[in-house]
Amino acid sequence: MKKPARKALWLVALPLSAGMILYLAWPSRAENGPTSLPASSSTVSAQEHRIDLSATQIKSVQVETVSVHDFIQKQEALGNVALNDDQTVQIFPPYAGKITEIYSDLGHDVAKGAPLYAIDSPDLQQAESTLIAAAGVLELTQQALERARALYAAQGIAQKDLQQAISDNQTATGNYSSAYDALRIFGKTPRQIEDLLRQKKVDARLVVFCPLAGRVVARNAAIGTLTQPGNAPAPLVVADISTLWMIANVTETDVTGIGLGQSVEVALTAFPGRTFQGHVTYIGTALDPNTHRLPVRTEIKDPTHELHPGMLASFVIQTSRVIHAPGLPQDAVVREGDGTLSIWITTDRHRFFKRSIRIGLQQDGLYQVVSGVQPGELVATEGAIFLSHAFETETR
Repeated sequence: MKKPARKALWLVALPLSAGMILYLAWPSRAENGPTSLPASSSTVSAQEHRIDLSATQIKSVQVETVSVHDFIQKQEALGNVALNDDQTVQIFPPYAGKITEIYSDLGHDVAKGAPLYAIDSPDLQQAESTLIAAAGVLELTQQALERARALYAAQGIAQKDLQQAISDNQTATGNYSSAYDALRIFGKTPRQIEDLLRQKKVDARLVVFCPLAGRVVARNAAIGTLTQPGNAPAPLVVADISTLWMIANVTETDVTGIGLGQSVEVALTAFPGRTFQGHVTYIGTALDPNTHRLPVRTEIKDPTHELHPGMLASFVIQTSRVIHAPGLPQDAVVREGDGTLSIWITTDRHRFFKRSIRIGLQQDGLYQVVSGVQPGELVATEGAIFLSHAFETETR
């Protein structure tokens, strides 16, 4: 009597165990979507590369309409931030002298026309003395000319004496104009020159002014330093940092796709997640013989002065015109075991047909489809990988 009872218990336990195993083995849904298609009676046609889904399975597959997107062919290159040499000036004095004062220090922002430093210039002293002397001679010759004209009118002198007085006055006028212009070259204003002539006091102090608005990026002198025009290094270097250069080194295989004026997106390690916009302003003429790379220069605006020379940057350069082509989300494209790419097309959201495609550019999570699909067709996106898996499983 015990054997039949034990056999009955096994008959009851076996279905329960099998049900528990199936329950535990049944895949669950992830937050981002199903990990597999729900079990149901799907129909597979190996000859037509078709799979028909049940109403339950259809809920696990997302279908989207193929649309046209703009794809831009881009090229990446590495480089670094640099000062804009076209807006960087080495501030030399116009004449030799010893620095007596410095008004701006390294890192200071200066306005156009602001004083930078002053020197004690023997050349300026000589020029001022020459102007004072020329002004005195001019005044004497003008008085002599007036007397000569009066005497000539009274027939008190010969005509040649009048002509000599006129000639002396003209010479004095030319010397005065030359001395006056010399001081203007030194940077003296008309008002300062008038004060000099009125006071007749020589001042050898020459102030050097800033020719552009910017920031002092280098200082190579101190008070007491003897400086000369063109004798590097300059006492101060000022740069307009509202625009900077991005210099990238592009491989020779990518050079042909780059042209002047092309748009550039610059990403810097110091600013993750941000990009700065610029355009190509210069392309090198010769490759580096060691690296076989060509320098490409980009100008980028930095009005808030966030960037600094020497920062590492990644350049993305637009190398061609905009391409209008069908685009598919990456989830819609399935890479098969043989390396080919395929998608699942449907017309009624019930029957799905497998189709091979060729892709081109990748941009913003989309694949550019070169061939295999047309705009307006319906394609499976989320769940496409599981369609392929189910198809392969059923056709083995």
